[in-house]
Amino acid sequence: MKIILYTTLGCHLCEQALGLLQHCQARGRSFTVESVEISDSDDLVARYGIRIPVISTASQGQELGWPFDLESLEAFLDKPAAPN
Repeated sequence: MKIILYTTLGCHLCEQALGLLQHCQARGRSFTVESVEISDSDDLVARYGIRIPVISTASQGQELGWPFDLESLEAFLDKPAAPN
């Protein structure tokens, strides 16, 4: 599974979110993380500017916005894919 982490430079909450993702990986969850810098795109700034960090499942299109903790992140990762 591929996870997208919408982030921006100097965001301490984004660093915490990445740490939670890494903790999930250390506990045996298998996924890759792609960090996307929102400041590179006006559209992304408009969409995520006040919501970051936001985690998205690339294949499922589901999003989890801050605030979240380890328990809610794991529940999000366990969600089945949304029907098309």
